[in-house]
Amino acid sequence: MAGRRISAVIFDLDGTLLNTEQVTKDLLKEFLVGYGKVVDMEKENKRMGMIHHQSAIAIVKDYDLPITPQQYSQSIMPMYHERWLQAKPLPGVNRLMKHLQKHGIPFALASNSVKKNVLVKVSSQEGWGESFSVILGSDEVKSGKPSPDLFLEAASRMGVDASSCLVIEDSLVGIKAGKAANMQVVAVPSIQTESDEYSIADYVIHSFLDFQPQIWGLPLFDDWVMKALPIDPIRFKGSYKNGFLEEISDNDASDIPGQAWGVYFGWVDFDSPDRFKIVVSIRWDCSSGSFRRNIACFINGSNEQICDQQIEVALVGYIRGFQTMQNPLTDAQILDDDKSIAEACLDSAAYSYHRCSPAKL
Repeated sequence: MAGRRISAVIFDLDGTLLNTEQVTKDLLKEFLVGYGKVVDMEKENKRMGMIHHQSAIAIVKDYDLPITPQQYSQSIMPMYHERWLQAKPLPGVNRLMKHLQKHGIPFALASNSVKKNVLVKVSSQEGWGESFSVILGSDEVKSGKPSPDLFLEAASRMGVDASSCLVIEDSLVGIKAGKAANMQVVAVPSIQTESDEYSIADYVIHSFLDFQPQIWGLPLFDDWVMKALPIDPIRFKGSYKNGFLEEISDNDASDIPGQAWGVYFGWVDFDSPDRFKIVVSIRWDCSSGSFRRNIACFINGSNEQICDQQIEVALVGYIRGFQTMQNPLTDAQILDDDKSIAEACLDSAAYSYHRCSPAKL
């Protein structure tokens, strides 16, 4: 795992810090419909992390589109710009950035997007622009990822040795670039898949909430409250039945971040003056041959009262993650200890401010 002390951190952007890939995932599908084509998700997943110019060439070729890569870019980029403004930080991202700032650890942003697009995405997030020591786009170096150029340039501009940098990436393209730069790499996969694909990384985590800075010689987090971690609320709609939640979305996009994985707690609201506490276990299940989100839950109240009703959930605390991507059922079960921690936290002053914010979407 870790063998060298870390003095700086370099982040990827899309799918690592921001859910841009989640909010734009249906754009290509919408675009191809006009040409009578259907998205090949296997190919698109392999393209994740590629420079846009290379991706445009491949898409025009793979789908046999009667346009040039330049025409494709001119048509689809305005659609991307509109969606980027809807992007949100993934769970635990702001927490880690503030932690590094607090302890004087420099961190950079190195993205395969061109610089002007990187700045559009960064500027839409409060306080981000001034937080990074360096912000780099692929048009500022000779070659983008999987070449190490972006990461080496980021280290150079921060004035640190490449071997003392930690790269955090969500794509195989980025992970390969980090390793080629002789840096240690943490993978936070944005695609739920078998972890073997990410084995070239030094460490694989499900989300930033699982990041342990002490592994890399960085200062410990000190923000856990009563055996749990307060988080920015994760809000979504769903229906409850037989101990499980099924998410209900107004469109094809999920309101639950793809990296949400583990045991969380929060509040349930529905068409009633009553409000219930909830503990959920969120995992990805591949037993049916494809990855599907599974949300087991325990609701402290009248299950019959909310059964088959549309409910609104606001998750405000995180208790623990799971040990493996495959997620043995025993690991993902909601334990009595999880319920006790959630009950105590939701009754405490440390979490009480969340109670004033209804789980409205």
